[in-house]
Amino acid sequence: MPEANKHHPYAITLDVGSSLANKTGSWRTERPVYFDRMPPCNDACPAGENVQEWLSHAEEGDYEAAWRQIMVDNPFPAIMGRVCYRPCETACNRATLDEPVGINSVERFLGDEAIKQGWSMSVEGAPSGKRVLIVGAGPSGLSAAYHLARLGHEVTVRDDSPLAGGMMRYGIPSYRLPRDVVDAEIQRIVDLGVRLELGSAVTDLSGELVDFDAVFLAVGAHVGRRADIPAGDSARIVDAVSMLAGLEKGEQPLLGRRVAVYGGGNTAMDVARTARRLGASDAVVVYRRTRERMPAHDIEVQEALEEGVRMRWLSTIVYAGADRVRIEKMRLDETGFPQPTGEFEELDADSVVLALGQQADLELVRDLAEVTVSHGVVEVDPAMMTGRPGLFAGGDMVPGDRTVTIAVGHGKQAARNIDAWLRGSGYVHPARPELATYDRLNTWYYADASATMRPQLDLARRITTFDEVTNGLTAENALFEARRCMSCGNCMECDNCFGVCPDNAIIKLGPGKGYEIDLDFCKGCGLCAAECPSGAITMFRERS
Repeated sequence: MPEANKHHPYAITLDVGSSLANKTGSWRTERPVYFDRMPPCNDACPAGENVQEWLSHAEEGDYEAAWRQIMVDNPFPAIMGRVCYRPCETACNRATLDEPVGINSVERFLGDEAIKQGWSMSVEGAPSGKRVLIVGAGPSGLSAAYHLARLGHEVTVRDDSPLAGGMMRYGIPSYRLPRDVVDAEIQRIVDLGVRLELGSAVTDLSGELVDFDAVFLAVGAHVGRRADIPAGDSARIVDAVSMLAGLEKGEQPLLGRRVAVYGGGNTAMDVARTARRLGASDAVVVYRRTRERMPAHDIEVQEALEEGVRMRWLSTIVYAGADRVRIEKMRLDETGFPQPTGEFEELDADSVVLALGQQADLELVRDLAEVTVSHGVVEVDPAMMTGRPGLFAGGDMVPGDRTVTIAVGHGKQAARNIDAWLRGSGYVHPARPELATYDRLNTWYYADASATMRPQLDLARRITTFDEVTNGLTAENALFEARRCMSCGNCMECDNCFGVCPDNAIIKLGPGKGYEIDLDFCKGCGLCAAECPSGAITMFRERS
């Protein structure tokens, strides 16, 4: 045996511990880096919620921490868990694997749990001495009030309606959004010291800008668009927005047994479903395009169909009489625009409800020369300020889609900008990380797990009462659903990298602290990046 090997069995030629002296990191051409990406759910949320963060708290069963994380961005989780159209779920990477995570379902559970447990928020900022007036007690105005109050400002909200909530109360039927939920989440905002002045119309903005340090306009789209439909003297034509608001105020609309709803948006679905609950034996939606081009969300259309609402696609109303309407069949041209065909048909209808869209009442700003109004909305700069210093606007008054979630996001964005302006600075939005796409995930590590469906009221009861149609998850269901999250783009400390590294170069830093890579020994093989389930490790080329 050669002298060099006589003290070592077999082919082992190194002394114990001597491999530590062989720093293999010098072989490396690439290095792994833990790199946080933007989860697609976070990216898609109009309210700017850190969805992945609060889901991680829910996944641990810490529901209060999850709720408090939502409340950083959105004061209405119980409301949003009922009426949001779930762009987060549309964007969810899990949909490619099996089904999207039921983010909206978990959010509703957390919101309901907070009401049940009496969880509350507190003011975090020191009193600023600044006074802010908010015109409109809808989702955008109340969201802004919530965030401004927590930042330490004195906030007054004025609305000419007898109750707060805006379109959440006066535009969304109670079978979708129970009023006790609305009341509970608004009361939480009032408890922060926000002053509500209801039944109080604002008529002089110039004067208010003298009395207050800033004003935020958040007047909702409460004015229904009209259509020039030839009608007989006895025809009963009703505006959808006014009908829903009147119903909330205790008025009973005289619709008759056969109701034609003209329009194709979510409000049209709400009206048709409401008509069924009010006793209409036949509710038909007349829309001039196809279902694929209908602005109403699929879930709204599906639930309307389940409740017996009929749909007349590619049709337009050309005449309304006392007990029937005449419709003309339409066709779509090569651009997708509906064109008349000259073919007519009559439908029995005791009333026609116009659901052709809504617009905000902009009378308040018409005499302000510095404020620009274009196409029925107020023009604002990136800080949501109008041309008048100190006058901000958001929600349905400014360009953009009109949903509760978007309005809530506008309120938060306006509050941040108003706060910065009052303090003599400007709000700088944090840079958005790179998006965490599905192709970066290693989905082998995720077991198949179908989404949990929320139970619904029996169909027979749905069309005879205004009881809530969709119920919430149990605590067990919510926990299961939260654990379906794949933590896209961000480390979840699963220890995969620690386990697969052939060089033992991954160092665990402790719970919640992640990992560190010992670059003295990491050869840059990329195994950790390849086996990371959430795509949280990226390989970067070493500088030469």
